[in-house]
Order: sequence, then structure tokens, then C-alpha cells
Amino acid sequence: MQVFLSFLIGCKKPYYKACARNYVFITDNSFYNFFENMKFFIDTANIKEIQEAYDLGVLDGVTTNPSLCAKEGISDFDAFIGEVCDIVQGPVSAEVVSVDYKGMMEEAHRVAKISEHVVVKVPLIKEGIKVIKTLSDEGIKTNCTLCFSPNQALVAAKAGANYISPFVGRLDDISTSGMQLIQEIVDIYGNYDLDTEVLVASIRHPMHMVEAAQMGADVATMPFGVIEKLISHPLTDIGLEKFLADWDKLQKSL
Repeated sequence: MQVFLSFLIGCKKPYYKACARNYVFITDNSFYNFFENMKFFIDTANIKEIQEAYDLGVLDGVTTNPSLCAKEGISDFDAFIGEVCDIVQGPVSAEVVSVDYKGMMEEAHRVAKISEHVVVKVPLIKEGIKVIKTLSDEGIKTNCTLCFSPNQALVAAKAGANYISPFVGRLDDISTSGMQLIQEIVDIYGNYDLDTEVLVASIRHPMHMVEAAQMGADVATMPFGVIEKLISHPLTDIGLEKFLADWDKLQKSL
């Protein structure tokens, strides 16, 4: 017997989570969460950081870009991507560096062969949109990067991008609200039930992640330092220090 949440019929996608976060489907006495958790990606080309984030048990994927690879001195890009895929066993964005259709397609086909986990990262330019459409038709996953407006995000989704990467920190840098862009994209995608996942990029601090989660973004990709800050709180440290001190005092008194 199935119990369906009929009240969700006709409800726009962004508001599903608000309406039904405490509900489940019940099928044959089994309970299934109606929604997936927000995904955490790490934005780095540092293998040590990727491994450490993975060891936490909360890492879902990795994003890289040419600047991050240059910072780490990656000399064999394909081998590096293969190693990351082996560690994470989840989506790993590998960015093309060509800006023409033919060049991007050649790179995309090459990196897509590295692993089933590779997501081809394509810049949000006219030729890039063409590439995303072609790759989508071929069944190759894509992450459309360098998004700074809702109209760009809509075009990318129409082309079939699996992920859209709006850069919130870079918008904040020029006195524009990066998080407002996230809300606009989530709302627009929800209006038409588009499958493209909103991957919040250029995250600078934990509040970016928290606000993205409140807005219903699908993925947050962040540097390792931000992941560490998500866990840290001064009152946790103070409380633990006091608990341990009191326990030590008790042991000495026995």
C-alpha cells in the first residue's frame, strides 16, 4: 500500500522542502526520505585536503578549476582527476580550457573517459552552451561554470546542464548580493521544474553555505578551510574544555 503526499501535486519545486520536509513516502512498511540532503563538495586541487574532507564522511564531490590546478602545480591533469575520482567515488568537475566548440568537445570527450564520476565543467559562454547541449544529448554530465545572472542560469538549464555554478563570493566582491542570485535561480528553476542542480560556488564563509541551504540550493562547494569552519564553534571548544577539566578534577578526588 502506498501513501502519497497528494497535497504536493501542483506545488512548485522550491516550496516542496518547506511544505514537506517532515513527511515521507510509506511503501510496504518501508520509509523513504522524500528529499535528498544538501550535497557538500570541496573546491580544491589539493589531494591531501580532498582525502581529509572525504575522511570526515560528509563529502559528496569535488570541483576543480585551472587556477586551483595551477596553485597546486598539477602537471598531469588526467591522472590527477583519475586519482580524485578514485578517492571520492562521486561527482568530480574537470574544467575544459578551450573556448571554441571543437576544442571544448575534444577536451570533454577526453576527460569524460577518465571515470564515470567525471562531470565536464564548461564556461557559460555562447560556444559553451552549444557544448553543453551536445554533451547532454550524448549523456555526458556537465557543470556550467562562471554564472553571474539568472538569465545565464536559465539558458544553461535549457541546454541541459546537470549543474549550474553561480559564483556568490565574486558578486559580493563588487557590492552585489551573491545570495540574491541563488534565490532567483532556485525560484526560476522551481517555476518550471528544471532538473539542473544549483551548485553554489565561490563560497567564502559558513554563512554563504547556511543561506544557500535555507534557500534550497542542491550543492555547496567550498574550500577546505570553510568546511573546517562549519564544524568549529568557540562555545563547543569552551564547553568541551570545561567538561574535561571537571572530569579530571573528579578523577583526582577519587
